[in-house]
Amino acid sequence: MSKTEMGPSSLGLRKIELLQGLAPQRLDEIGRQCGWRHYESGQRLVSREAGDQDLHMIVSGSVRVTTYAASGRETSLRDLGEGASFGELSAIDGSPRSADVVALSPGLLASLPAAHFKALLREEWAVNERVLLRLVQLVRSLTDRVLDLSTLNVQQRLCGELLRLARPGADGTLQIDPAPRHADLAAAVSTYRGQVTRELSRLVKAGLLARQGGALVLREPARLQALASEGEGA
Repeated sequence: MSKTEMGPSSLGLRKIELLQGLAPQRLDEIGRQCGWRHYESGQRLVSREAGDQDLHMIVSGSVRVTTYAASGRETSLRDLGEGASFGELSAIDGSPRSADVVALSPGLLASLPAAHFKALLREEWAVNERVLLRLVQLVRSLTDRVLDLSTLNVQQRLCGELLRLARPGADGTLQIDPAPRHADLAAAVSTYRGQVTRELSRLVKAGLLARQGGALVLREPARLQALASEGEGA
């Protein structure tokens, strides 16, 4: 089957980072092995401690990998968009899921059963290497997260997250557009929404942040960077 004759499933899998470079015939085979489902914003796609072991590939849409403490406080681990995949850990070791995954926008998911995923790892070194690199990156990012939680206060973590999210606006200022929800920031820096609201108010009063339409403008990035590094009061 030529590239132009590939079916919809194979065409969708061409977007998946793990599968880049595979032949059209191989993608078509993988597409037939997958379960396909559309999902809606806010839908829970994976539940922590669930027993399913599929590798899930995001053909379209975006999701958030998150977890909840016994107190109910949410901690966001990472957001994933089109072309990304998740679920490698359970697919490899057969253990229950270690986090929840919730849809951020409507999309399409291709789910490859664990047995087929393991066969793919044995047969396609390029895919195997990408999974190994993904796992290394995951360990490094979680190590950094633990270090931040152990050594930085809420203000430092929040300032660092604001700087991470900001992008240059049309007027040259650093902006987060649209402005993030306080609950999302709280989940990202492992704290409560009320603490985020208080810290943001302090930063606005100090002239470091400002609202501009639906965006949040970082008026003094250098001072925010200093707060993220040193934790001085705003």
